[in-house]
Amino acid sequence: MAPQANASRVFHRNLRADFPQAVGGSGAYLTDSTGKQYLDASGGAAVSCLGHGHPRVIEAIKAQLDDLAFAHTAFFTSGPAEELAALLSDKAPGGAWRVYFVSGGSEANEAALKLARQIQVVRGQPSRDHFIAREQSYHGNTLGVLSVSGNPGRKEIYQPILTSNVRHIMPCYAYRHASAEESEAEFGARAAGALDAELASLGEDRAIAFIAETVVGATLGAVAAAPGYFAKIREICDRTGTLMILDEVMSGMGRTGALFACERDKVVPDMISLAKGLGGGYQPIGALMVREELAAEIEAADGIFRHGHTYIGHSTACAAGLAVQSVFEEENLIARVRDKGEGLQAALVERFGDHPYVGDIRGRGFFRGVELVANRETKEPFAPELKLNAKTKSAAMRNGLVCYPGGGTADGTRGDHILLAPPFILADAQIGELIDKLGASVEEALGEIRA
Repeated sequence: MAPQANASRVFHRNLRADFPQAVGGSGAYLTDSTGKQYLDASGGAAVSCLGHGHPRVIEAIKAQLDDLAFAHTAFFTSGPAEELAALLSDKAPGGAWRVYFVSGGSEANEAALKLARQIQVVRGQPSRDHFIAREQSYHGNTLGVLSVSGNPGRKEIYQPILTSNVRHIMPCYAYRHASAEESEAEFGARAAGALDAELASLGEDRAIAFIAETVVGATLGAVAAAPGYFAKIREICDRTGTLMILDEVMSGMGRTGALFACERDKVVPDMISLAKGLGGGYQPIGALMVREELAAEIEAADGIFRHGHTYIGHSTACAAGLAVQSVFEEENLIARVRDKGEGLQAALVERFGDHPYVGDIRGRGFFRGVELVANRETKEPFAPELKLNAKTKSAAMRNGLVCYPGGGTADGTRGDHILLAPPFILADAQIGELIDKLGASVEEALGEIRA
């Protein structure tokens, strides 16, 4: 029997699901049309870094609309774009940068792949035609970045139309891949060595770029690299002429306790992709940051990046991004994330550290993951058909909590985790509320699969 037609004319993510209608938001909370409140403990998908309804950002957007909503970048630049680019360049590690503003993370990473290929051609190396990425990664939903993503569940149906010019190496995921005999640093060196081996297998002058999430987000649940891993990756890329792209769409813009997540790894990549917290959800905006030396190579050729979208450099979106950065400064929020993030970790460990079905609690700042396992000793995941992550999400929504559970954590098919990415303004009492609601939701979901 065919499903009943939904009265909504929106093509929802799930056409068989009924979604509550969000009608308001204030601080760390969202409100639906029935008046029910939800603590937004994941910022949607690590987006709402300032929470909801921040007056400073709303005021900046309104003021920009009064002046200029949009002017196409084939004809004009704008003050907000120029100011935001200069600010990001000044704050980023490693010297001067150019900034290419887009509408979101997939666009930012797609631009990175295309620019990397163009740079290699400008350098006289058109034979470079492959990307190296990591298993258990996610870089976006457009076809290019889906191709480099190592997320089987999101790719399966589209596999025949994705580019095959991608090699994947092991992730730097110590909980699952480090041996008992290895130190963190030894594991990091071994994981980075997989890039060296893959480049040798591919052949000289074939790799365009290596792309990785600085801290892996939705696919693994806030997995940071082992100490020294990215420094070793940087050395390998420099030695082989491979560009290094770090995806900070989720982990960047203060989420890990530094404006750029790579600052905590003490590494400077060739490109950094941003989105999510760049605009805090107040406007759709993403960005590709490119080291000045690389931009100069394009400028010295014919100056043209062979890429573009209608809404790049959107004036109102850039004004929102500028306002978000101002709030970071005025309210000292990044330092707050470092401090309160440790408090969140301690609270998670206190509640779940001895839980029989929690294998790992990890992350940085306000970017934390809880991995659920059927057996703590063996790290055996729950069977995927139990859909523990989906049941956890449903239970959390019933309990007035927005969190971001995911599946396939262990090997692309099996495994469950919960990603937490609360707003930077989260109060101590709200950390307690988060823990209480998350604990209740996990127990309800486990109860369902044991029933």
